Amino acid sequence: MVLKTILIADGGSTKTDWSIVSGNQEIERIKTRGINPFFQTEEDISAEIGDNLIPRIKKYDPIEAVYFYGAGCAFPEKNEIVRRAIAHYLPVPVEVGSDLLAAARSLCAHNPGIACILGTGSNSCLYDGKDIVRNISPLGFILGDEGSGAVLGKWLVGDVLKNQLPVTLQEAFFAETGLTPAMIMEKVYKQPFPNRFLASLSPFLLRHIEEPAIYNLVSNSFRAFFARNVMQYDCRDHPVHLVGSIAWYYQDILKDIAREFGLRLGSIVQSPIQGLVVYHSVL
Repeated sequence: MVLKTILIADGGSTKTDWSIVSGNQEIERIKTRGINPFFQTEEDISAEIGDNLIPRIKKYDPIEAVYFYGAGCAFPEKNEIVRRAIAHYLPVPVEVGSDLLAAARSLCAHNPGIACILGTGSNSCLYDGKDIVRNISPLGFILGDEGSGAVLGKWLVGDVLKNQLPVTLQEAFFAETGLTPAMIMEKVYKQPFPNRFLASLSPFLLRHIEEPAIYNLVSNSFRAFFARNVMQYDCRDHPVHLVGSIAWYYQDILKDIAREFGLRLGSIVQSPIQGLVVYHSVL
């Protein structure tokens, strides 16, 4: 029996995981840079795929279908940009969906629940086991994205530059990151992908999480995420599942904050890929 080989992608603003799946088994996972049609042109996305993905998957030819889930893929016109960029190299059926749909399918499979993303950005939805039935718009890291890596980084540099942290922590920040105030302003206001830069500061928070000022910054951001997003769903009737690097590394704090809100947490995973492999293997 010849097994069908498919390609499943989890695309974020920072990185994209591509999973080669044969039958119901993942046989290889490949990482490329982030793909987000809100910030990148079709040419940019096509170049990333052509340069860093296609040469590494040629040995698995033929790929029979592609399922791409990504940040910024919540509108038909944006999804079409990604679809065309992939189809240029892989002339097979290409389905493009949001990273939120990926989270819901991965975390909940065919069961109802609340699916949340806490990574570079944040998002959440109520899922009925088949479709997303309600979504509080995350609004991006300027207006929303509470609890995300980008917002944690934004709050951190704001507190550092406005002298809201103890002097020892401010000094440690500059010493450990090698940044200066001028460099921060340049990266945030003049260089592309400020959200990626801000999210990249999360390791500093983790290293100093025992400091009360840092713990309070992180926990308050998670409180804002639950209060402004999750609590608007039927959260008493459904478990709350989380996926993403921030959810994974800060899960102990998340569990504490969830208890404050009376929420019932389900799965917390770093990446949705494995759940997506299972989901697509049983379709």
